[in-house]
Amino acid sequence: MTIQQWPHVAVVTGASSGIGKATAKVLAAKGWRVIGLGRDAARCAAAAAELRAAAAPGVQVEIIRADLSLLVDAARAAREVMARTERIDVLINNAGGVAREMVITAEGNEGTFASNHLGPFLLTQRLLPLLRTAAAGCPGAARIIAVSSSGHQNCPGIDWSDIQRTRNFTTGGAYTNAKLANILFTCALATRVAGDGIVAHAMEPGVVLDSNFVNRADTSMQRYMATLKDVAVSPQQAAETLVWLATAAEPGRSSGGYYHQCQPMPTSAAAQDEMAAERLWIESEALVARAGV
Repeated sequence: MTIQQWPHVAVVTGASSGIGKATAKVLAAKGWRVIGLGRDAARCAAAAAELRAAAAPGVQVEIIRADLSLLVDAARAAREVMARTERIDVLINNAGGVAREMVITAEGNEGTFASNHLGPFLLTQRLLPLLRTAAAGCPGAARIIAVSSSGHQNCPGIDWSDIQRTRNFTTGGAYTNAKLANILFTCALATRVAGDGIVAHAMEPGVVLDSNFVNRADTSMQRYMATLKDVAVSPQQAAETLVWLATAAEPGRSSGGYYHQCQPMPTSAAAQDEMAAERLWIESEALVARAGV
């Protein structure tokens, strides 16, 4: 059972590979209009062709190139999306990943934190008017979904004196910090958009080896991930939960949840800290304001 009649519009970040592409392909095949975002121009072009080939007849598919680790790019992408559609039924914040080393962007942000949290934070804020349009008169129809990770459980909490984890940097520590931020952001967002009839959820995809996420990791992370191959799932299997969160009736009846394999999952104590969620929102707004976008 889907949430409303066609046409639906989905914005999917990280749609040029992995889970994002698998999700976009299913939605396009179901008749959804898909506006994807991707970082690499060549992958975007290849993915757009693949998605169009899989789409239902007459369905529009397009991919906008954008690097969400740059807030100016996230803001531009939001403007381009708003120029293409008057409504968004589902925003899937899937893009992100782990880096081989610490990279400070031209805007002064740590790359892992920026691509996994700050960019999606800005993109979501800018696209809220289009989500409100889709939610009008149909509470629970418009949804915002964040792809987090069980890795968030390895982060004891946000260090407010070093929110982007640039001191004593490790790639794994930066990643788990950002994945915790995804869940805290979802919790704060769910509270803020409840009055608009929009719901927000986060999800755990499981171990997905066949994705660009693994390719960007450093050697130690790649070796660790290789030890998990017996429990790994394909991008298509991981996408099943995203498609369910986007289209099924049940997820529209609640907000602020965390799901794995279409079932609710517990989060860490740090991820349930409502005061931390509110502070992260305020700190994130300050970082966006600093970028002047």
